[in-house]
Amino acid sequence: MKIGFAKVEYNNKILYGIIDFYKNCIKTINNSYFENYEFDGNTIEFKKNNIKFLPPTSPTKIVCLGLNYKDHAEELKMPIPSEPIIFIKPPSSIIGDKDNIIYPPNVQQLDYEAELAVVIKSKCKNVKETEVDKYILGYTCFNDVTARDLQRKDGQWTRSKSFDTFAPIGPYIVSGIDVSNLNIQAILNDKIVQNSTTANMIFSIEYVISFVSHIMTLYPGDVISLGTPVGVGPMQPGDKIVVKIESIGELTNYVV
Repeated sequence: MKIGFAKVEYNNKILYGIIDFYKNCIKTINNSYFENYEFDGNTIEFKKNNIKFLPPTSPTKIVCLGLNYKDHAEELKMPIPSEPIIFIKPPSSIIGDKDNIIYPPNVQQLDYEAELAVVIKSKCKNVKETEVDKYILGYTCFNDVTARDLQRKDGQWTRSKSFDTFAPIGPYIVSGIDVSNLNIQAILNDKIVQNSTTANMIFSIEYVISFVSHIMTLYPGDVISLGTPVGVGPMQPGDKIVVKIESIGELTNYVV
């Protein structure tokens, strides 16, 4: 059954809740959904205007994949990698839905990258592909914001990927869905600029989580973002960028 996990600000309070998509409400809980929790008996209308969706997780790390879509590899005229290409964004780069992406003054080209991300439920290390499912809390939208000129200049990716506000995530986490063939889009100022499907991913989610867990321990709330499809491109101050993933939702941010 499809459910969601949300962290929200409502009536000046920060609350955790479970989204019931069928009854269109958030049932609030007495603890984080990464811990043992109980429902507290309160509900909030899911689409209520005065709900602010906060980043739904506070990870110890954000592990990202480069070149994990066949159509993106073709676009760049690059060979299919034999293993996942991974890098890390710091937790300090995270922002939530409707938050501003800050265009750094020393950056010449700021790009969007629409991505599907998986959120880890419990500590895992050296996990087999066949056991991965029990370590997944759910899935969410992610924008791997990149200073493309600095990426080219540095020859490695840390600086270009790590500025504050360069990891929009949310608006919530969804479980109980099949993510093997979901439409994924980036929409810049109401124009679709990326339009693909998760079926174009080179490495499966199970393989990626197992691969990463053999390198580093993954903790509850950690994020693995699964790469971007064809169509990445630049943003400018004043732009609105939306990452839209079928069955999950829309992550909206504004460039300032």
